[in-house]
Amino acid sequence: MPPIRAVLFDLDGVVRHFDPENVASIERAHELKPGSIEAIAFAPHHLEQVTTGSISRREWVERIGVKLGNAAAAEAWGSQPFRVDEEVLGLLDELRAGGVRTAILTNGTDTIPAEVASMNLGPKFEAVFNSAEIGWTKLDTRAFQHVLDAMELAPHEVFFTDDSVGKLAGAESLGMPTHHFTGVAGLRDALRAVGALHTARSDA
Repeated sequence: MPPIRAVLFDLDGVVRHFDPENVASIERAHELKPGSIEAIAFAPHHLEQVTTGSISRREWVERIGVKLGNAAAAEAWGSQPFRVDEEVLGLLDELRAGGVRTAILTNGTDTIPAEVASMNLGPKFEAVFNSAEIGWTKLDTRAFQHVLDAMELAPHEVFFTDDSVGKLAGAESLGMPTHHFTGVAGLRDALRAVGALHTARSDA
């Protein structure tokens, strides 16, 4: 089996998490129908523009407010707190200690650099590849090829994990090994299976 030289992580849903109850609370406070904010925010035309850098995150939130008819609710949604997954950070340390390179590929916005800095993730990752900067989003194969070119690695040398099954397709089409992230334990097993992780399970 060819060696895995790098592990590429999705950001949201893997390294960083938002509490869905926050969205529900905002909608209740503003007397909005459940799911109405994200139905607008994640509508394909809005999401594609912000995640490819055509519009800023600020413009995105403003447009959500206009479409929703409630700017305050949109602002509250756009400033939700988040938390870093400490178990994933521990796994990152293990990978790096074993000589495996780590990076992020996220369908993000222009504020990702500041958000990454606020979480102090810089020391954990060699690079953060942001769709708003590179111009292509997962699952576009060009997004993954951009990462491979930048890291000077072949597809079989880079393992990719994402909490969305659909986002794996672009990586798989290039020949990258992938894993659908549902938790750290499963990711550990998958990394061990491809020889990228050699430590005993710490979550036993």
